[in-house]
Formats: sequence, structure tokens, C-alpha cells
Amino acid sequence: MMMETVLSRSLRLVFSGGAAALGLGLLAQPVLAQDAIQRVEITGSAIKRATAETASPVQLISRDELLRSGKATVSEYLQTLTVDGAGSLPTGFGNGFAAGSTAISLRGLGATSTLVLLNGRRMAPFARADDGQKSFTDLSTVPMQIVERIEILKDGASSTYGADAIAGVVNIILRKDFEGLEVRGDTGSSRYSDGKQNKASLTYGRGNLETDKFNWVVNAEYFQSDRLHNSDRKDRAHIGKGDLRPYGYPTNTQFASGQVRGNNDALGSPAGLIRNPTTLDYVPLTSCDGLSRSSQAGVTGCIWHQDQFRDMQPEIEAVNLYTRGTWQVNDSTQVYAELGYSKRNTAFTLVPPSITPVVAFPANAQYPAGLINYGSGSTAILMAANHPQNIYGVPVRVRYAAFDVGPSERQANNRFSRFVIGAKGQAMGWDYDVGYTHSQSKLELNYTNMLNMAVVRAGLSDPTSKYFPYYLGAQAGKNPASLYAAMATIATSDSSTKLDILDFKASRELMPLPGGNLGLAIGAEHRREKLDNPSLSGTIDGSINSSYVAAFGDSKVSAIYAELLAPVLKTVELSGAIRYDKYEKFNSTTPKFGAKWTPLKNFALRGTFSKGFRAPGPAESDPRSQSTGTATTSDPIRCPNNTPAPGGGTSNDCEASVAAVKVGDPNLAPEKSKGYTLGIVWDPIDNLSLSLDAWKIKRTNEINPLPYNEAATLPTAVRNDNNLVVNGVVIPNSGTLLLSKAPYRNSSFTEVKGVDLDIKQRLRLGDWGRATVGLTWSHVSSWLRAESATTQYQYVGTHGNCDTSNCAGTPKNKGTLNGSWDIAAWNLSATVNYRDSMKNIYFQGGPCASRLANGNGAPGDCRIPSFTTLDMSARWKFGNQLTLFASVNNVTDKIAPLDPLTYGGMSYNPMDASGAIGRYFKVGAHYKFF
Repeated sequence: MMMETVLSRSLRLVFSGGAAALGLGLLAQPVLAQDAIQRVEITGSAIKRATAETASPVQLISRDELLRSGKATVSEYLQTLTVDGAGSLPTGFGNGFAAGSTAISLRGLGATSTLVLLNGRRMAPFARADDGQKSFTDLSTVPMQIVERIEILKDGASSTYGADAIAGVVNIILRKDFEGLEVRGDTGSSRYSDGKQNKASLTYGRGNLETDKFNWVVNAEYFQSDRLHNSDRKDRAHIGKGDLRPYGYPTNTQFASGQVRGNNDALGSPAGLIRNPTTLDYVPLTSCDGLSRSSQAGVTGCIWHQDQFRDMQPEIEAVNLYTRGTWQVNDSTQVYAELGYSKRNTAFTLVPPSITPVVAFPANAQYPAGLINYGSGSTAILMAANHPQNIYGVPVRVRYAAFDVGPSERQANNRFSRFVIGAKGQAMGWDYDVGYTHSQSKLELNYTNMLNMAVVRAGLSDPTSKYFPYYLGAQAGKNPASLYAAMATIATSDSSTKLDILDFKASRELMPLPGGNLGLAIGAEHRREKLDNPSLSGTIDGSINSSYVAAFGDSKVSAIYAELLAPVLKTVELSGAIRYDKYEKFNSTTPKFGAKWTPLKNFALRGTFSKGFRAPGPAESDPRSQSTGTATTSDPIRCPNNTPAPGGGTSNDCEASVAAVKVGDPNLAPEKSKGYTLGIVWDPIDNLSLSLDAWKIKRTNEINPLPYNEAATLPTAVRNDNNLVVNGVVIPNSGTLLLSKAPYRNSSFTEVKGVDLDIKQRLRLGDWGRATVGLTWSHVSSWLRAESATTQYQYVGTHGNCDTSNCAGTPKNKGTLNGSWDIAAWNLSATVNYRDSMKNIYFQGGPCASRLANGNGAPGDCRIPSFTTLDMSARWKFGNQLTLFASVNNVTDKIAPLDPLTYGGMSYNPMDASGAIGRYFKVGAHYKFF
């Protein structure tokens, strides 16, 4: 009651997502009985205080909000927040580097710049970096049912948490002092009776800290989700379709393959294509009948589309276990321990393999360039002159999608464990907390139906081999099982990350000031992080049809920090903090300052300034680390100024899917940042609160790969030999772009800025109960990246930046409007989620990234429409023990807009997944035994 009294007198409320930040801060510690006013820690500060407000903007998500949302996981909920942006990793991103994981990207600055904590402490990152570069915390390992609240610090943090929290902090706080036994279960299905999900959890706790001097809580959670194929949405307009010809698009879109695109230019076909040695035209071995559902009469080759194989959502089975014990040793000492374990298995289906890939790997004596082009040049796989399907009598090039081998399945099995032991209490006038944390992530990858390229070569090129001849297309039925046993292989990789942390912090009050006592906090930590991410078996030398992706590293960081809170006047509070981090090769000193002024009891001004620092990660700096990613770009050689070049350039070159090799560089310098916020908090009338905060973050010296369009101009770019021919003259090195080198480098800077608006109205309705209405709005006014002093890209309101944002786009506005009504035993709630429209361009001033068959910009006026969904839920309490609940996501069954550029979702933006899946229903029950 005392806490509620203090909070009711609070002058300003920081709220978002329909919940007020009512002061249950990070790592709330036990209060001494002699304290006149209960004091708690607030997100962003290590100093206890009696009110919930700091100079920093904080967003709080309550347990109630999370559970009634109808979302299946913590990450799924967080990715609906307006503060989440490009670079976020949704569950359905199965063709990404970090498939099977999920992550949040505050301010669109990427998961690497977003620090995720569990109970105020770090977790070991996912064992495979996104895009081969970005280390992040996998939110999938967090058990949802035992979350107490989530607090988001939106201005970065440089003292308590770490200077690398450039974009902000997400702190997930689990229940710590629960008593009783509760079970909860729910089940869900889409309106199509598929995509079924089931969840069950049990929470048990016993012991009261005041009377029993101990508390122990344990939670077990099981989650299962069915696989959802893109083909399952074949009747839902464009959703999940690779073939967009019915919507006016050309044949050659990113999810189409098998077609002959021009002289000496063809893609892998399930019918098989061989090249006429005289004309250099590719001709099909047979018709497409029975080989591809996407075949089209009159089109050369055998058109096929990826939606007949790829999954929209993975198959998931997960178990989360968590337990915490707390012992009150005496009035001033408390000992605690936490143990967590997460097991999550995911499986995605992808497309059948091509037998002529371009693969990259670390350079060796045989291949000093570090790549093999199995489709052309001296390393090409050729069909032997005496192969039964070769009609030309000389060795010829071949293109083939191995439908006979079948689609590949990616299985990602992640095991995460975490152990914390610590003590906290009071000594010599200080409140202290000291602890040791060990966490570990183990990732097992299994990729089925990968190709042993030596067997493929022998089966096509070597008449003396026992595998010869390898029949393609319609004649594949002649192949013996022994051939497939040798040729189709399972590629595996076992990766791990380990994180060990020893940390200490203490705080106390010092001399009195006119506005209250001066507060001081000090702290220190030492952490060691190890990453061992070997590449898939067979990729070290290009012997399978996949490029090398690996990262290794071992880093140690020591840090000390101090913080002061100075209520210099009753209406003015100043705060300052400084942190020193010592890395093996770098060190940094990062300050943070804040101020709030309360001229009126219902109005306050606040602002902060902070600096950040991020050392290069192991994937970026270790020379043993290498990755090859793919993105869509316009080839500047074959499609200058978005116009096909004379002599053989086509529209395909304006939307080319390009692979780029990135190798760790030990000479990279650290990233640095400066962050600013300035805002107001105002209660204009009773029960109405609003906050308005302007923010800006500038990240300098940042680590990025060379943009793909710039990498395409380098002499190291690998191209096919179908060079442009102008007036009979062949232009060297102007063939179809296959692969480029995009080395990491320290770019100039990225600067993002915008405004956050939060409004909340509480309504007292008498006999009709009570209600709450809230609006959260984030406006991004600029998202500017400077690659150099002369080259800058403005991404706000566009589909870019595709090489670092997963091609999810950077909308200017995102908003959430929510309402909740409590009456008697009922709670009814509704949430409207809004995402602004985006220009379908890579950057401001650039040409349209996608075009219709008639040449017009697509979609529509070259703009991805906005997307708005409505979610609703209801809860009914039957006595004190039983609660029944139900939810409907995407109540209006809104279809996600057609997005031809994104590669995360097939013809829809992966962040609009609810519009791809369709209306989704859930029902469940919660029972409390005691």
C-alpha cells in the first residue's frame, strides 16, 4: 500500500503500450523496515529513489498486457512495439543466417546495438550471428508465462548496463517471490484451421521472505507450433506466391527460377538445360510436364517458383525451465540463485539445390581467390560429350535444379542455459548487489539434401566414375539409389557461445540537498565471452553447394562505473554517470547526463545526453570469420541508372540477387555514438497523462559491409561470361553479376532521429467499471547513413537498407492504439497496430526497386501501402481460482500488402506476418490451486 501511495503522488507518468511505468524498476531490492519511504531502482539508474520518474524515457510492459495480447512469445509481442525497427528478426525468417532465433532492433539500429537483459543481467548471445556479422540475444529463450514485466530504456545506457547499449535496453524481469501453484494452457488456430499452436505452463512457489525467510519459485513451459507452408496461402491473394504474373509483374522475379533469360544466361531448371556450344543458347532437355507447377507454355526453360517448397512459418517445439531461490540470511543479507534452461527445435523447408552454385570459402592453394564457380569458367561442371542426354557430342555447360534430390530442410536446435548466484543487502550504509553469471548457448544446425559437388561433377563429367551418368529432369528415375546416397548429404555445424560475468554494485545516500539527499552508486563488472561458430561441414573448401559462414572469438571486458543523482532544488533533479570499459585492444570512457525540471506539479521537462561505444565483434574482427550473404540490388554495370545497358542488359540486372563475401578485419576501429533526448511529461487533467520525447542517435565510425551496389563495381566482383556486346565489341567483365567482395569497413556515420508520443487516459465508469485508452506513436524523421564524406543514403520512408535491415524497410510512422475495459469479472481489450507506407526504393532519390512487366514502378505508384490490424481479447474470472480467456489477432483478416522486394516473406513484408497468416484465434484457461 505504501508503494501505491508513493506512486499515486507521482507527478509524471511514463507510459507506453497501454501501461504506465509505475516505478517497479530494474532489480527492485528488499526494503528495510526502518525506511520511511520505500525506494526502488528505476530503469536506467542504479540509485534507489522514491518516485518512478527519471530523466530518461522508459516504456513498461506489464505481465497482464503481455498475456492478454494473444501473442505466442515475448519476441512476437515486442516486435509489435513502435520502438522496434528494421533489423528485427521475426520467427518466420527461415532463409536468414540466424534462422530459428528472434531478436528486437530498437530504433532500427540493429540487434547488435540493442542490449537485452534478463533480470538486469546479460545473456550469452545466439551462437550464429545474423547476416554473419550481428551478434544478438535470442528472445526465444525467454519463458513468457513467468515474465513479471518488461522495461525498455529508450535513450541508451552508459553506466549500469554497458556502453554498447547504443540504441537502448530491453530488460525482461521474471517473477521472483511467487507463492502458490498455477497452471495455464492455451491453443490456437488460424481461420484456415492451420498454423496450430499449443502452450502449457506450470508455476509453483513457496515460502515467504518475511515469515519463512525464503522463497522458491519454479516454472516449466512447453510450446509447440505447426509448420505453415507458403502454399497453404495459395488462395489468399498474393500472399506466399512466387509467381506474380497475375498481378502484372514479369516472369523474372526473385522467387522465380528455371527460365532462360537471354543468350548464355539461364537459371537452374527442373527439366535441365544444356548450352548449345555454337550459339551459346541454353536449351531444355525436355518439357516441364510433371516437373513444375509453375510452368508456362511458350516460355523457354521450365519456370518454377519457390512457394511450392518454402515455409512461411517453421515447425517449433520448445521447452523453457526456470527456477529461482531466495534466502533471507538476516535482516540485512539476502542470497539468491537462478537457473534457467531453454530447448528450442525449429525446422524450415527451403528449395531444392542447384548443381551449379557459386560458393565462397577461405582462400587456399588450389583456389587462391577463395571461390568456385560451378556454373562457368574453368571450374564449371560440364556434361560429358558421351553423356546420354548430351546431343552435341562435346562437353557442354548445364543448368539444373535438382528436384529429384528434393527440397532442403534446415533444422536449428538451440540449447540455452543460464546460472546466476549472488547476494544483496545493506552494509555500512550501502545497498549492495554482487553476483556471478554463467550462460551458454549451443546451436546444432542440420541442413538436409545438400550436394556433394565432387559426386555431382563425377556423375556428369567423368565417364570412368561409378556415378556416371547422372540423369537429369524427366529421366532422373533411371538413377540408382547409390548415386543419391553419395550425392545428397546432411551438412552439420555445432556452435556455442559462453558468457561469464562477475558484477558488483552499491548505492547510498549522501549529504542533503534542497530537493533531497544526494545519491551515489558505484559498480564494476568483468565479463568474458567466447564464440565458436564453425561453418557447415563441407564448406571449408567448397565441396558442397553452400558458402562458408563462420565466426570465432574470445574477448574479455572489465568495467567500472559511478553515478550521481542530485536533487539540487525541489523542482530540479540532475543526474550524471560515467563508465570506463577496458577491452584487450580498446578502452572507452562514456558519460551520461540527465536533467528534469518540474515547474508545475503536473508538468515536467526532461532530457538526457549519453555516449556509447561498441568494439568490433568476433564476426567482424577475427580474420578466421567469414560469411556470404545475399541481397537484391541494381547492378551498376548492366543496369546503370536503373536502365538496362545496351548490348545485353535486361530488367533482371536491375533487380539482381547478389551474393557478397565478408571477411573479418582485425584492423577495424570501434563504433562510437552520441544520443540525445528532450521531452515533456504532462498531466493536463485528472487521469490523463502524456509524454512527448524527441530523440537523436548518431553512431560514428560504424562497422558495415561495403554496400552491395558499390561492391558490384569492384574488380574482385565475379561475373558470368555473358558479357555485354556493343557494336560488335565485347565489354570485358560485364557479365551477369554472381558474387562480390563486400569487406567490413568503418563507415562515416548513421544518424537517426524522431519523436515518441505516449498518451494514456484512465476512465472511472462507476457501476460500469473502469477503462483505459492509450496511444503510442513513434515518428522517424531521418535515418541517414553516410558511407563516406561524399556518399550518403537517406533511408527513412523507404524499403532500404536491405543489406543490414533484412529488407524490412524503415517506415516513418508506427503507432499503437489500445483500450482495456474492466467490468465485474470481465476484461475486454483491443489493440490497433499501424505501420506507415513506404516507398519501394532502396534509398531516397533512388529509382523504383521493382517494376511491372509494362515497365511501371511497382507496386502501384512504387509504394508499399500502410498496414493496420486489430487485435482483441477477453478474460473472465470465475471466482478466485479459474480464469478463462480468448483472443483474436487480425480480427478484420487484413491481408498484408504485396511487397515484391522483401526476401524475408514471400511477396509480403515479414513484419506484416499477421496479415499473411490471417485471422488467428486462441482460447485458454488459467487455474490457481492455492
